[in-house]
Amino acid sequence: MTTPLQEVTTGEEGSSNESVLKVLGGMVMSCYAKYWIYVCGGMFIMVSFAGKLVGYKIIYMLLFLLCLCLYQVYYSLWRRLLKIFWWLVVAYTMLVLISIYTYQFEDFPGYWRNFTGFTEEQLAAVGLETFALSELFSSILIPGFFLLACILQLHYFHKPFMRITDLEHITPIHKKKSVERTEQTDFEEEELVTNMEEESEDEVELTPSKWGLVMDRILVLSRRFSDNLTKVQVFIWRLLELHIFKTVAFFSVWVSLEEPSVMNLVLVVLWSLAMPFSRFGPMASCLSTAWVCVIIMCKMLYQLSVVNPAEYSSNCSLPLSNETNLLPEEMMNSSLYKNPVDPAKWFGIRKDVTVLGYSKNHLIVLMLLVFEATVYRHQAHHYRQLQRSPPIVLALFPPATRDTLDQGILPCLKYLINYTFYKFGLEICFLMTVNVIGQRMNFLVIIHGCWLVAILVRRRRAAMARIWPKYCLFLSIFMIYQYLLCVGIPPAICMDYPWRWNTPVLINSALIKWIHLPDFYTVPNSKNLIADFVLLVCASQQWKVFECETTEDWMVLAGENTDNPDPMEGRLFNPAPNFINCRSYLDMAKVLVFRHLLWFVLSVVFITGATRISVFGLGYLLACFFFLLFGSRLLVKSSRTRLTLWDCLIMYNVAVIISKNMLSILACVFVFEMQKSFCWVIQLFSLVCTVKGYYDPKAVSDETCSLPVEEAGVIWDSICFLCLLLQRRVFLSFYFLHVTAELQASAKQAFRGFELFRASIVKNIKFHQQVERKSLSQLKRSMQRIRSKQQKYKGGHKTSEDSTESHTTEAKRGKRGSRKKKWHQPWMDHASVLHSGEYYLFESDSEDEEESEEQKPQKQTASQLAYKAWVSNVKTALRERQRNQRQLKRIERKEKEREGRVDSQQEAFTAIGCGDSDVFEDPCLQEEEEPEEQQSGHGEMVQRILDILRFLLAVVLAMVDGLTQWLNLLTKQYRETSTVLCNERYFIIHKIQQHNATEDSTEEQLSQDSESPTLETCLDESDPDFPRYSCLEVDSRAVTGRSTPRPGLNSSGDQLTPDPPSSNTELMPVESKQQNRHSRTASELLGDRQFFIEELKQSRDFYHTQSRLLQLLFALYHLLAANSELVCYLIIVMNNGVSASVISLVLPIMVFLWAMLSVPRPTKRFWMTAIVYTEVMVVVKYLFQFGFFPWNSVYEMTLNEDKPFFPPCILGLEKTDNYIKYDLLQLLALFFHRSLLMRYGLWDHEGPLEEQSPSPESCKEEGKTREGDEDGRRKEGRAEEEDKEEGRVSSTSTLENLEITELDPSEKDSVDLVEPSTSSAAPAQPPAAEAAPREEPTSGLNIENLPSRPREDRMEGDSEQGIEEVPKKSSGLRFRNKSKQPKKQSSKEEATAESADPCEEPVKKKKKKQKGRRREEASQKLLAVGHKIKHVCISGIRSVYRPAQSFFGGILHAEYRTATDVYAFMFLTDVIDFIIVIFGFWAFGKHSAAADIASTLSEDQVPEAFLVMLLIQFSTMIIDRALYLRKAVLGKLIFQVILVFGIHLWMFFILPAVTERKFNQNFVAQLWYFVKCIYFGLSAYQIRCGYPTRILGNFLTKKYNHLNLFLFQGFRLVPFLVELRAVMDWVWTDTTLSLSNWMCVEDIYANIFIIKCSRETEKKYPQPKGQKKKKMVKYGMGGLIIFFLICIIWFPLLFISLVRSVVGVVSHPIDVTVTVKLGGYESLFTMSVQQQSIQPFTEAEYDQMTQTFGDNAVAMQFITLYSYEDIVTAMIEGSSGSVWRISPPSRQEVIKELLGSPVDLTLRLAWTFQRDLGKGGTVEHTFYKHSIDLEPGNPVRAELASLLVGNRTEPVHVPHMFPNYIRAPNGAEAKPVSQLFKGNEDGYLNITLSLKSDRSLNGNQEWWDIAIADCAPSPCGVLPMVIFNDKVSPPSLGFLAGYGIMGLYVSVVLVIGKFVRGFFSEISHSIMFEELPCVDRILKLCTDIFLVRETGELELEEELYSKLIFLYRSPETMIKWTRDMYSREQDRY
Repeated sequence: MTTPLQEVTTGEEGSSNESVLKVLGGMVMSCYAKYWIYVCGGMFIMVSFAGKLVGYKIIYMLLFLLCLCLYQVYYSLWRRLLKIFWWLVVAYTMLVLISIYTYQFEDFPGYWRNFTGFTEEQLAAVGLETFALSELFSSILIPGFFLLACILQLHYFHKPFMRITDLEHITPIHKKKSVERTEQTDFEEEELVTNMEEESEDEVELTPSKWGLVMDRILVLSRRFSDNLTKVQVFIWRLLELHIFKTVAFFSVWVSLEEPSVMNLVLVVLWSLAMPFSRFGPMASCLSTAWVCVIIMCKMLYQLSVVNPAEYSSNCSLPLSNETNLLPEEMMNSSLYKNPVDPAKWFGIRKDVTVLGYSKNHLIVLMLLVFEATVYRHQAHHYRQLQRSPPIVLALFPPATRDTLDQGILPCLKYLINYTFYKFGLEICFLMTVNVIGQRMNFLVIIHGCWLVAILVRRRRAAMARIWPKYCLFLSIFMIYQYLLCVGIPPAICMDYPWRWNTPVLINSALIKWIHLPDFYTVPNSKNLIADFVLLVCASQQWKVFECETTEDWMVLAGENTDNPDPMEGRLFNPAPNFINCRSYLDMAKVLVFRHLLWFVLSVVFITGATRISVFGLGYLLACFFFLLFGSRLLVKSSRTRLTLWDCLIMYNVAVIISKNMLSILACVFVFEMQKSFCWVIQLFSLVCTVKGYYDPKAVSDETCSLPVEEAGVIWDSICFLCLLLQRRVFLSFYFLHVTAELQASAKQAFRGFELFRASIVKNIKFHQQVERKSLSQLKRSMQRIRSKQQKYKGGHKTSEDSTESHTTEAKRGKRGSRKKKWHQPWMDHASVLHSGEYYLFESDSEDEEESEEQKPQKQTASQLAYKAWVSNVKTALRERQRNQRQLKRIERKEKEREGRVDSQQEAFTAIGCGDSDVFEDPCLQEEEEPEEQQSGHGEMVQRILDILRFLLAVVLAMVDGLTQWLNLLTKQYRETSTVLCNERYFIIHKIQQHNATEDSTEEQLSQDSESPTLETCLDESDPDFPRYSCLEVDSRAVTGRSTPRPGLNSSGDQLTPDPPSSNTELMPVESKQQNRHSRTASELLGDRQFFIEELKQSRDFYHTQSRLLQLLFALYHLLAANSELVCYLIIVMNNGVSASVISLVLPIMVFLWAMLSVPRPTKRFWMTAIVYTEVMVVVKYLFQFGFFPWNSVYEMTLNEDKPFFPPCILGLEKTDNYIKYDLLQLLALFFHRSLLMRYGLWDHEGPLEEQSPSPESCKEEGKTREGDEDGRRKEGRAEEEDKEEGRVSSTSTLENLEITELDPSEKDSVDLVEPSTSSAAPAQPPAAEAAPREEPTSGLNIENLPSRPREDRMEGDSEQGIEEVPKKSSGLRFRNKSKQPKKQSSKEEATAESADPCEEPVKKKKKKQKGRRREEASQKLLAVGHKIKHVCISGIRSVYRPAQSFFGGILHAEYRTATDVYAFMFLTDVIDFIIVIFGFWAFGKHSAAADIASTLSEDQVPEAFLVMLLIQFSTMIIDRALYLRKAVLGKLIFQVILVFGIHLWMFFILPAVTERKFNQNFVAQLWYFVKCIYFGLSAYQIRCGYPTRILGNFLTKKYNHLNLFLFQGFRLVPFLVELRAVMDWVWTDTTLSLSNWMCVEDIYANIFIIKCSRETEKKYPQPKGQKKKKMVKYGMGGLIIFFLICIIWFPLLFISLVRSVVGVVSHPIDVTVTVKLGGYESLFTMSVQQQSIQPFTEAEYDQMTQTFGDNAVAMQFITLYSYEDIVTAMIEGSSGSVWRISPPSRQEVIKELLGSPVDLTLRLAWTFQRDLGKGGTVEHTFYKHSIDLEPGNPVRAELASLLVGNRTEPVHVPHMFPNYIRAPNGAEAKPVSQLFKGNEDGYLNITLSLKSDRSLNGNQEWWDIAIADCAPSPCGVLPMVIFNDKVSPPSLGFLAGYGIMGLYVSVVLVIGKFVRGFFSEISHSIMFEELPCVDRILKLCTDIFLVRETGELELEEELYSKLIFLYRSPETMIKWTRDMYSREQDRY
């Protein structure tokens, strides 16, 4: 059929189809040829192990094993015999199938028995047995399929398989490809020709079809997929080639260890020798293959049913008790005596249930061995295909070498994957050794420990390499030896080991286990040996590494393995690139590893020590503290010193591990003896057995001596060991040299960071002062103009010229602040001034207004973007955002062009998001902007959704950018300083490297080098006329050492001439003027930068191109680093709050009273004190954690668990689990902060300002000489020159040494404590008042001389550095000694005074008699001793008093203080504490823990604790406000000291005593204390900075935004707060205004602030002109108002109905009482029932009731109002609950009235319900009654009378008496339900009354019975009363529901209506004062009033107030004054 079809189709199509089919067929065939043999192998295993094991299956397995063995051992022979093998298998399978099938015939079993002579069982063992039909099918099926698979392999796939696996004749890959390519090109050429012909014929077919394109695409993708798959395959084969040998070895040994036996011993021996001696590897593989085949065959044969172990097993008899040391229970569990011993088991063979499960492990080993051979042959084939020899250096990623390591993260990872073991193999081996020790902890691993020490002691790699072969040999022999111990002697000989014989030496089972001896009871655990083998594998590989690292190939590709302590020895340059300025993610990772790993390692060391309470742990802690303290100094030291110390720590770590291993004999073997006698040893060394199996854990749980189970083991020691080894490698690395170079550069920067921070502080202060002075002078000028106009206006006594002259002179005089009364206006008093406002006051205001700068458009915030989308639509908002971005870019570009340079650095380190690559950039939107308009309605919805998603993304990104920008703004100064220091460090590092490179250069050349202007001198020249130096010039000069002379400085004379000081107190020293010129801030230095460094630029670009998330993370890190000291304080406070002990209380007090008060920042002394104190605290805590202290016993700890004053607890020395967690955190924070301070030059040099800005004393001394003057100038102008740094460091260090030798400790303290105050600014305050006038001429002289000196002189002076170094030192020393001289003189004077008294008296008494000489001498000695004691006491007091005095003096009189106002935040913390006290007052009293503040106050009881805390809190707030308004810094300081001590005493000692609760268990107190600590921090900051000179208005009115407006309105709503604040401000502020005037100004200011906020919002979120309000706004806001008003109108009705129906609570009665009364006599019947007799209605009863009344519509209407939950049935008992106690006369009266009275007698039934008010409702008791009038002649009267007389025993029938349906409403009346009774009262039930009596010993007792009439007798005795309960309002709403509907209308609706009407009415009256277009002038007028009040210009205050009042009185002026700027400009023109 196919031939005609081929003829019909065209040739091309046929051939293409045929080629495709051929290709597919070829692919399938090649796939089958390659992999079908694996199917056959799998079938072999299936045939062998499926079903019961029989003989023919063993032959299958034998054939299979022979094949595999031959494949592994002799590949070429295997290939030759393979076809024969398949034929043999096919023939054998056919034979098996025929035999099994024919055996099923009837007579054939007999034939087989006769023929073979076997029994049926033996034939069955061979595999011949009779099967049922189904069994026959399953037994034939698998061999049948196997036969088919073998035939397919033989006929179809054998030849291609042989061709594929031929290793001799291989076609190279590139030849294959070239053949394919030629075929392809021919084919393409043919196609091209045919295509051209087709094109000429038909041009329509030019466009390709869709399916053609799809097919092309599929082909391309499939080809790409195929290429990738090939790459993955190549990678996997390479991975296997590298590791298959180790995998096979590991698995073989693991299988052997799983089942220790003699047969497996061969495998262990083979692989233990093959690992170190790799030449033996192939032989080991071959031998292992053969031996594993033997094992599998033996195991299979042993499973045959003919083998019976019971026949030859030996039973060993139990020994006598005096022959063995085994205990009876041990004897019964010994494998020797437990069961009969099978001798084959020792060889490794036993009977098992399933053969496959038993042989599985060895089969897998065999497969792995075969696979190993396959891998090696595949790779050989692969390399021959590539026509190259196998690589010498095998690697997973061959391109990744040492040269590519530094190219990025990915190349680095590839390199590490390739060569991790090559680089770190030694460390891995050491770690494996420690792993072996930790896992085993027995005698044998002590030998491993000895080897570890022996190797580590050698320290150098070369020495270790020499000993390594011996170590490997030892490991392999030791492995075999240990395995032999596990195998032991054969148990079949029934002989026990010698150590089990009864000998005098006592050896127990635990000791045998610890020594690792073979035993039949404690069998050694062979599985532990896997760790030994892993160690052997690692050591063997390391031996190879030692051999490889000496070869050139490895050195080139993998790098050198050197461990020279001085890596740069013999090298000119560092081969490792500099990574400090990160230019990639790899550099960041390197910084983490090489720079910060040390601190992580030390943390691990700390944790290692802290988690294990033992002597060893203490050593770790001390080592950690040593390295933490001296770590940074150590890193800069020589490499050998560093390594020696680090190696000592490593050796200590190893010694601890080995010691723990050796002590394990005590912990595991002799644990019971240790517990009894040496418990302290257990706790001292933390002895616990970490290996299971030595003893029962329950047996050692002794309460008196508990084992520290969680504190044992060597896991943390191992982790510590690993970290220490890694850090050692870091120390030896070339990369680490960059870290040391940077640290050296940081050290050379000395106090550079201090200068920059100080310069920024000074700049900020001066800026604020200048702004204040400017605004005040402007104000005064305007008032002067007003006054001059006032004179013209009023026609004063003088002409205008005279008045203006007098005013100008007066203005000059006004600087002193005290203005005299005007002589020409004596009639003006306070009141007249306040009302003297006139129009002329407003005429000159336009002159005062400055031109506002044109603001550049700001970037859109997220809220503005959202508002824009809200007003217009999403698309418009996005477009406008893009326009805004483009406009910003244009403006920035113009600015850059104007500046003529690109400021790249600032972009990177200032606010992220303002640079070139804009944060909002969205290219896809820009592209879509144009085609969007052409888009039709198609897909509009999708587009809208996409736009919304883009918009949401833009909003999120804008929020992230806004947050990042804000964080960067907070840390701007920190980052700029960091940038400047980084740039300067770069130059210092390069200079260091140059100096190191040119070691032969002499000192003269170095000094010449230092003359050249470096980066900093370029940076520090602020004069614009001075020519710039490019970076290239700087570098060239630095190298050549030539100095270019600078041109002269043409500066005008008035640039530096100071204003004459107004009084003698205003000293203007040289430095403050020089700082304007030279002490420049970081931002100024960055702004004037004139250099370009490629490395730094790349670093900036890298940081600039980060993703938003990373930028945000960087910003957060900068925030953390910039405020690291606050983090330290926070952790210290948290630690104190958690531990709450005396030992932790010291640091917080030091923080609040020392650190936070230090100006300008805490000194080095504080941080060192905090660090050392924390370390000492940790050590002390650690020492007291030992369990042998009596108070750490379990009994004592449980007894004193909750006692707050248990001494160890209050001292902080108790034993707890988390005793040290926060201390570690605290230490890390402190050291992190210290490292930052060191990095920014703020740590070691606290006194640089004495060099930079010397004290007036040194100025005075140096001012006399020209050299001294020049030196002073140089210290200012050249403070940061890098060339001098080395000399400077040395000079300062010598200075420090001299100070230490010369000064007393007390004097040192005083000097150091003076430093903070001097460091904050410039010169120190003169010690006495007389010093000021003396210094004035000197400083004046300096100021005059300095600027007049020409620049050339200064340049010449620069070249005399060597000469000038000496004066610098001497001047520094002079300053130090100067402060010492007065003290020395005074002490000399005191000494002479002392000696004068005892020396003069004996001279006088020489003339007297010698009688009392001895007495006198004694008295003289006493006097001398007294003087000495007095002197010592005074000097001791002075040593404490003087530093404290200088410290507090520095706080109070700091020259430069950045006055700040944090009162608002202090007030906020006080308010939070206030709230905490109110809502958590129960935490501050003893028994008030369960009380509730509302209930307590409602009972008019005020708890004392609550009252005290509240009053204290309130009084501190009042005092704080008073101090703030008076600006009393001293008062605030005293208040702070009192508060800090008082609150810590109260919270940590008094409060726990009051509450009897520990502080750390009192959460409310902890919260209160934490907030209070924030207050202390703010308070200290306020004291340090000083109060602001101007306290203007409310703190909430500083900014004009929604948040401030909202908070301000909330502030005004708080009752009495506004009034209290205003009155307090008026009381404590100097002012001329009365209280009413003051309130008037405050009110005006508040209203103007609110208007200003509205105007700012309108500007920020503008609404387009002529646009109608959106429906969303209308229905959103208007709809809500309408809904709110409707709700208020209908609120009472809705509320009451909803309360009853929806949220109402069912309140069933808890008591029902029924009473029957006749007339006014004693009650006949009283009965009460409680809850058990009040049964709720069920649903069935409810349904029955509805059926009963179903035809009554009125009744149903009532019933449906209630659900069945609302109804209850009260079952009232018929017999009265009380006896009828009536007196006989009354009884006669009743009878008489019943029978003969002419008036009606009332029979009354009353009922009362009682409710539970706790469930809701307002009325507790509900009652009602029903009466029947018994008229005369009523038969009931007669019957009742006869009952009373006793003539009648029948009950009396009373009709319509009992209403059984009652409604219980919320009110007080419970009426019967009239709707449910037909005929109203006629429907009530009839009852019967009967009088019962009992004549007993107690007398005659009577009672009444009531029953329902006309009913069956059983239920008649119970009266059923069905009660319908109305729902009541819940307790939470009871206060409202109690008012009722009318009450709510009157109280709520009318009040709210009045309030709402206030909003909507009388708006017109306030238009004039609320609709002001621009309120800036009024706002300025108010702030001017505040300003003049603060500056003491009280007359001006009056005048400005009069102006403000007149403004509000004059509408015309108000209109003019409040126009916006645009209309004002129009008016002006």
